[in-house]
Amino acid sequence: MLLQLVSAVTALALAPAAPPNRPADHSHRAPLAGERIAIDPGHNGANGAHPDQINRTVPIGNGQRKACDTVGTQTASGYTESAYNLSVARKLKRALKAKGAKVRLTRKDDDGVGPCISKRAKIGNRFNADAAVSIHADGGPPSGRGFHVIYSTRIQGLTDDIYRPSRKLARALRRSYARRTGIPPSTYAGSNGLDARSDLGGLRLSDVPKVFIETGNMRNAADARLLQRSRFRKRIAKGIFFGLRHFLHRR
Repeated sequence: MLLQLVSAVTALALAPAAPPNRPADHSHRAPLAGERIAIDPGHNGANGAHPDQINRTVPIGNGQRKACDTVGTQTASGYTESAYNLSVARKLKRALKAKGAKVRLTRKDDDGVGPCISKRAKIGNRFNADAAVSIHADGGPPSGRGFHVIYSTRIQGLTDDIYRPSRKLARALRRSYARRTGIPPSTYAGSNGLDARSDLGGLRLSDVPKVFIETGNMRNAADARLLQRSRFRKRIAKGIFFGLRHFLHRR
């Protein structure tokens, strides 16, 4: 018995010391740490009062030009797209920053003019964004419902380097947005919630993966009721958030 006790004490003495306590690993709380995301809330609140500024044309690559910006649409009750876009952008920014991402908005309020589509693209480029999303709501036919995500076609010398990742981003947003919001893919634009276009300056001039998302149709009564609710706009932001996260984790 004594021999067994001595053996047990010896074994304890020779056992390796327990490692010192280490700080808890909280990396799982910041799954987007280090990621850089540019958010472009389309239009601006004072655009309509300054037609000379927003109607002047700016270069959009390959010798083409387009208007600096546009006014945007609104619901039948007068809720403007520019105010809506900024509301969603702010909610999205909060969600992204809470997960460790660095975020840059192209505008911070709804009282100004522009910026021009060329500058909006430049903001994302200079930020060296890992992904960029331009938030909009459409002014489609009142009979048409739904959302669609727009990415650029392959344009030699402009989008050929970001075409594939932008398309992947569009698909990730389409899947997440439909699942999180319940808003159906557009019945009047694009195909199954996706639309490839060559004419949008904000996409043509982007050097980082970028898409536009038309989150719903403000001229449709069913969509407008949802888009006008602050609580539902939070769901919209979450739908975009999870699409961005999926893209960034799998790129």
